[in-house]
Amino acid sequence: MGIFGMIFVIGMVLGGYVLHGGKIHVLIQPTEVMIIGGAAVGGMFIMAPMATVTTGIKLSIKALTSSGIKKETYIELLQMLFQLFQTFRKEGPQAVEAHVENPNNSEIFKKSSYFLKNHHAVHYLCDTLKVTLSADISQYDLEDLLTEDLKAIHEEEHAAHHVIATTSEAFPGLGIVAAVLGVVITMGKLDQGAQAIGNSVAAALVGTFLGVLLSYGFVGPIAGKIAVDIEDEGRYLTAIKAALVANQRGAPPLVCVDFARRSMPPHVRPSFEEMDAAVKG
Repeated sequence: MGIFGMIFVIGMVLGGYVLHGGKIHVLIQPTEVMIIGGAAVGGMFIMAPMATVTTGIKLSIKALTSSGIKKETYIELLQMLFQLFQTFRKEGPQAVEAHVENPNNSEIFKKSSYFLKNHHAVHYLCDTLKVTLSADISQYDLEDLLTEDLKAIHEEEHAAHHVIATTSEAFPGLGIVAAVLGVVITMGKLDQGAQAIGNSVAAALVGTFLGVLLSYGFVGPIAGKIAVDIEDEGRYLTAIKAALVANQRGAPPLVCVDFARRSMPPHVRPSFEEMDAAVKG
């Protein structure tokens, strides 16, 4: 939906402009784009370390291409967790250890493609199971451990979100910078006639237009979608956390995955009947 939204914004803005008699070629001002875009990128490098900027770019791409975590993805997670806990009960810790040591080769983890692609989720589950299999840890300590890990993951992603959101807020100001520079150039053309002055002023105003459009039409909404994606990711990891803590308490596999199910967002949460049918299948 993100790509569609961007196309829709461009279509409506340029469509309205053309219907008013505007000429598209007037809006093509590469130098204005260079000033605004270059200043925005430079500001990001000043604002945050390269790793945070890179994470922000990755999250922006994900925001444009991801449609969120669907119910089917959560059902796959429940199936995977159920089979993992069943293996632990029936075959012992050694059988589970083989899966957590090489998750990409695990037939259990392969049942959830989203899980394997999500490096946070893989480390969150596998590293926790490595600890519980190798050390005697109470359910309370395990819950504290998972909470701290989740907090650290969120801090990294929220820092990247802050970079994108702050850059969005800067675009209107950078557009004004580009416009002012255009006016400065125009002042040197006062002896060239009305046509030259008009073209120069138009080019300067395009800078203001681009700054505002980039902020409120593109980068701002992307920052908002990043926040939604971070929340979705947190809910997904919270479901894993609930199942792991329940397993550490000694709950049966079905109860463990029901703990996970009940921590899922209501609009994508499978019913108990759907979960029961999925894990039995």
